[in-house]
Amino acid sequence: MSLSLWQTRFESWFQINWVHDDKAHDIAHLRRVWMSAQRIMAGSDASPLVVLTACYFHDVVNLPKNHPERHLASTYAAEETARVLTQDFPDFPDALIPAVAHAVKAHSFSAAIAPETLEAKIVQDADRLESLGAIGLARVFYTAGALNRPLFDNEDPLGKMRELNDVNWTLDHFQKKLLRLPDTMQTEAGRALAQHNADFLVHYMAKLCAELQGNLTSFDESVLRDFSPLRA
Repeated sequence: MSLSLWQTRFESWFQINWVHDDKAHDIAHLRRVWMSAQRIMAGSDASPLVVLTACYFHDVVNLPKNHPERHLASTYAAEETARVLTQDFPDFPDALIPAVAHAVKAHSFSAAIAPETLEAKIVQDADRLESLGAIGLARVFYTAGALNRPLFDNEDPLGKMRELNDVNWTLDHFQKKLLRLPDTMQTEAGRALAQHNADFLVHYMAKLCAELQGNLTSFDESVLRDFSPLRA
Protein backbone atom coordinates (compact mmCIF):
# COMPACT_ATOMS: atom_id res chain seq x y z
CA MET A 1 0.00 0.00 0.00
CA SER A 2 1.31 3.46 -0.88
CA LEU A 3 2.24 6.01 1.77
CA SER A 4 -0.39 8.42 0.46
CA LEU A 5 -3.10 5.81 0.97
CA TRP A 6 -1.91 5.11 4.51
CA GLN A 7 -1.95 8.84 5.15
CA THR A 8 -5.52 9.12 3.86
CA ARG A 9 -6.63 6.24 6.06
CA PHE A 10 -4.95 7.72 9.13
CA GLU A 11 -6.55 11.12 8.55
CA SER A 12 -9.97 9.51 8.15
CA TRP A 13 -9.49 7.71 11.46
CA PHE A 14 -8.52 10.92 13.24
CA GLN A 15 -11.45 12.86 11.80
CA ILE A 16 -13.83 10.27 13.24
CA ASN A 17 -12.12 9.32 16.50
CA TRP A 18 -9.94 12.21 17.66
CA VAL A 19 -12.00 14.67 19.69
CA HIS A 20 -10.26 17.46 21.60
CA ASP A 21 -10.19 21.26 21.73
CA ASP A 22 -6.45 21.95 21.33
CA LYS A 23 -6.16 23.71 17.97
CA ALA A 24 -2.36 23.79 18.28
CA HIS A 25 -2.44 19.99 18.04
CA ASP A 26 -4.92 19.32 15.26
CA ILE A 27 -4.80 17.33 12.04
CA ALA A 28 -3.08 20.25 10.31
CA HIS A 29 -0.30 19.95 12.89
CA LEU A 30 0.06 16.24 12.10
CA ARG A 31 0.31 16.99 8.39
CA ARG A 32 3.00 19.61 8.96
CA VAL A 33 5.05 17.28 11.15
CA TRP A 34 4.92 14.66 8.40
CA MET A 35 5.89 17.27 5.81
CA SER A 36 8.92 18.31 7.86
CA ALA A 37 9.83 14.69 8.54
CA GLN A 38 9.93 13.95 4.82
CA ARG A 39 12.41 16.76 4.33
CA ILE A 40 14.58 15.58 7.22
CA MET A 41 14.64 11.92 6.21
CA ALA A 42 15.30 12.51 2.50
CA GLY A 43 18.13 10.26 1.35
CA SER A 44 18.26 8.35 4.64
CA ASP A 45 17.62 4.69 5.42
CA ALA A 46 14.64 5.45 7.65
CA SER A 47 11.43 3.50 7.18
CA PRO A 48 8.94 5.92 5.60
CA LEU A 49 5.93 4.02 6.92
CA VAL A 50 7.23 4.06 10.49
CA VAL A 51 7.92 7.79 10.25
CA LEU A 52 4.55 8.57 8.64
CA THR A 53 2.63 6.57 11.21
CA ALA A 54 4.48 8.07 14.18
CA CYS A 55 4.01 11.57 12.81
CA TYR A 56 0.26 11.05 12.69
CA PHE A 57 -0.12 9.26 16.02
CA HIS A 58 2.40 11.09 18.20
CA ASP A 59 -0.32 13.25 19.79
CA VAL A 60 -3.14 10.70 19.79
CA VAL A 61 -3.12 11.21 23.58
CA ASN A 62 -2.46 14.89 24.19
CA LEU A 63 -2.63 16.36 27.69
CA PRO A 64 -2.64 20.12 28.39
CA LYS A 65 0.69 21.72 29.25
CA ASN A 66 -0.49 22.38 32.80
CA HIS A 67 -1.72 18.80 33.36
CA PRO A 68 0.10 16.98 36.21
CA GLU A 69 0.69 13.95 33.96
CA ARG A 70 1.86 15.94 30.94
CA HIS A 71 5.25 14.17 31.04
CA LEU A 72 3.48 10.82 30.64
CA ALA A 73 1.36 11.83 27.63
CA SER A 74 3.74 10.38 25.04
CA THR A 75 3.87 7.07 26.91
CA TYR A 76 0.08 6.94 26.92
CA ALA A 77 0.11 7.90 23.22
CA ALA A 78 2.51 5.07 22.40
CA GLU A 79 0.27 2.56 24.14
CA GLU A 80 -2.81 3.91 22.38
CA THR A 81 -1.03 3.88 19.03
CA ALA A 82 -0.20 0.20 19.37
CA ARG A 83 -3.78 -0.55 20.35
CA VAL A 84 -5.29 1.42 17.47
CA LEU A 85 -2.96 -0.01 14.84
CA THR A 86 -3.71 -3.55 16.00
CA GLN A 87 -7.46 -3.06 16.33
CA ASP A 88 -8.37 -0.59 13.58
CA PHE A 89 -5.60 -1.21 11.03
CA PRO A 90 -5.23 -5.02 11.05
CA ASP A 91 -3.28 -4.89 7.78
CA PHE A 92 -0.59 -2.66 9.30
CA PRO A 93 2.66 -4.67 9.54
CA ASP A 94 2.92 -6.06 13.08
CA ALA A 95 6.70 -5.99 12.91
CA LEU A 96 6.69 -2.19 12.59
CA ILE A 97 4.44 -1.42 15.56
CA PRO A 98 7.23 -1.44 18.21
CA ALA A 99 9.27 1.03 16.13
CA VAL A 100 6.25 3.30 15.69
CA ALA A 101 5.45 3.13 19.40
CA HIS A 102 9.02 4.02 20.34
CA ALA A 103 9.02 7.03 18.00
CA VAL A 104 5.74 8.20 19.51
CA LYS A 105 6.99 7.72 23.07
CA ALA A 106 10.30 9.50 22.45
CA HIS A 107 8.97 12.55 20.61
CA SER A 108 7.99 14.54 23.69
CA PHE A 109 10.18 17.30 25.14
CA SER A 110 8.65 16.99 28.61
CA ALA A 111 9.06 13.19 28.70
CA ALA A 112 12.84 13.48 28.13
CA ILE A 113 13.03 10.01 26.54
CA ALA A 114 16.05 9.55 24.28
CA PRO A 115 15.18 8.39 20.74
CA GLU A 116 17.05 5.19 19.94
CA THR A 117 16.21 4.77 16.25
CA LEU A 118 16.67 6.96 13.20
CA GLU A 119 12.90 7.08 12.73
CA ALA A 120 12.37 8.30 16.30
CA LYS A 121 15.04 10.98 15.87
CA ILE A 122 13.38 12.22 12.68
CA VAL A 123 9.92 12.37 14.27
CA GLN A 124 11.25 14.16 17.34
CA ASP A 125 13.02 16.77 15.19
CA ALA A 126 10.01 17.26 12.92
CA ASP A 127 7.69 17.81 15.87
CA ARG A 128 10.05 20.26 17.56
CA LEU A 129 10.25 22.35 14.41
CA GLU A 130 6.56 23.12 15.01
CA SER A 131 7.62 25.18 18.04
CA LEU A 132 9.83 27.47 15.96
CA GLY A 133 9.37 29.92 13.09
CA ALA A 134 6.11 31.66 12.25
CA ILE A 135 4.05 28.59 13.10
CA GLY A 136 5.79 28.23 16.44
CA LEU A 137 5.13 31.88 17.23
CA ALA A 138 1.43 31.47 16.47
CA ARG A 139 1.18 28.27 18.48
CA VAL A 140 2.93 29.57 21.58
CA PHE A 141 0.61 32.56 21.88
CA TYR A 142 -2.44 30.43 21.07
CA THR A 143 -1.48 28.13 23.93
CA ALA A 144 -0.83 31.09 26.23
CA GLY A 145 -4.31 32.40 25.51
CA ALA A 146 -5.85 29.01 26.17
CA LEU A 147 -4.07 28.89 29.54
CA ASN A 148 -4.88 32.55 30.27
CA ARG A 149 -1.20 33.44 30.69
CA PRO A 150 0.12 37.01 30.32
CA LEU A 151 2.16 37.70 27.18
CA PHE A 152 5.24 39.43 28.62
CA ASP A 153 6.57 41.55 31.46
CA ASN A 154 6.34 45.08 30.07
CA GLU A 155 9.03 46.38 32.44
CA ASP A 156 11.52 43.56 31.87
CA PRO A 157 10.41 41.53 28.82
CA LEU A 158 13.61 39.46 28.59
CA GLY A 159 13.91 38.79 32.32
CA LYS A 160 17.28 40.46 32.72
CA MET A 161 16.57 41.55 36.30
CA ARG A 162 14.39 38.64 37.43
CA GLU A 163 14.15 34.89 37.26
CA LEU A 164 12.59 33.58 34.05
CA ASN A 165 9.12 32.12 34.59
CA ASP A 166 7.14 30.96 31.58
CA VAL A 167 4.06 30.27 33.69
CA ASN A 168 3.84 33.95 34.55
CA TRP A 169 5.13 35.34 31.25
CA THR A 170 4.72 33.67 27.86
CA LEU A 171 7.72 35.41 26.31
CA ASP A 172 9.94 33.77 28.94
CA HIS A 173 9.13 30.46 27.24
CA PHE A 174 11.32 31.52 24.35
CA GLN A 175 14.42 31.48 26.55
CA LYS A 176 13.27 28.65 28.81
CA LYS A 177 12.65 26.23 25.94
CA LEU A 178 12.18 27.40 22.37
CA LEU A 179 15.58 28.96 21.73
CA ARG A 180 17.24 25.89 23.21
CA LEU A 181 15.58 23.51 20.76
CA PRO A 182 18.25 23.72 18.03
CA ASP A 183 20.76 22.20 20.46
CA THR A 184 18.42 19.27 21.13
CA MET A 185 17.90 18.30 17.50
CA GLN A 186 18.90 14.76 16.64
CA THR A 187 19.67 15.14 12.94
CA GLU A 188 21.88 17.50 10.98
CA ALA A 189 19.03 18.53 8.71
CA GLY A 190 16.73 19.13 11.66
CA ARG A 191 19.34 21.21 13.45
CA ALA A 192 19.86 23.48 10.45
CA LEU A 193 16.13 24.06 10.07
CA ALA A 194 15.76 24.68 13.80
CA GLN A 195 18.54 27.27 13.85
CA HIS A 196 16.96 29.10 10.93
CA ASN A 197 13.52 29.19 12.52
CA ALA A 198 14.80 29.98 16.02
CA ASP A 199 16.38 33.08 14.47
CA PHE A 200 12.88 34.14 13.38
CA LEU A 201 11.79 34.07 17.03
CA VAL A 202 14.82 36.11 18.03
CA HIS A 203 13.89 38.72 15.44
CA TYR A 204 10.40 38.83 16.95
CA MET A 205 11.93 39.39 20.38
CA ALA A 206 14.15 42.14 18.97
CA LYS A 207 11.20 43.84 17.27
CA LEU A 208 9.11 43.65 20.43
CA CYS A 209 11.87 45.12 22.58
CA ALA A 210 12.40 47.94 20.09
CA GLU A 211 8.71 48.79 20.07
CA LEU A 212 8.59 48.79 23.87
CA GLN A 213 11.32 51.42 23.73
CA GLY A 214 9.28 53.52 21.30
CA ASN A 215 11.12 52.44 18.14
CA LEU A 216 8.46 51.21 15.75
CA THR A 217 10.58 50.81 12.62
CA SER A 218 13.61 48.69 13.50
CA PHE A 219 15.00 45.94 15.73
CA ASP A 220 16.83 46.01 19.05
CA GLU A 221 20.28 45.05 17.80
CA SER A 222 21.42 43.98 21.26
CA VAL A 223 18.75 41.26 21.26
CA LEU A 224 19.86 39.99 17.86
CA ARG A 225 23.47 39.99 19.00
CA ASP A 226 22.77 38.17 22.26
CA PHE A 227 20.27 35.57 21.13
CA SER A 228 20.51 34.79 17.41
CA PRO A 229 21.72 31.20 16.80
CA LEU A 230 22.95 32.33 13.38
CA ARG A 231 25.33 34.88 14.92
CA ALA A 232 26.96 32.56 17.40
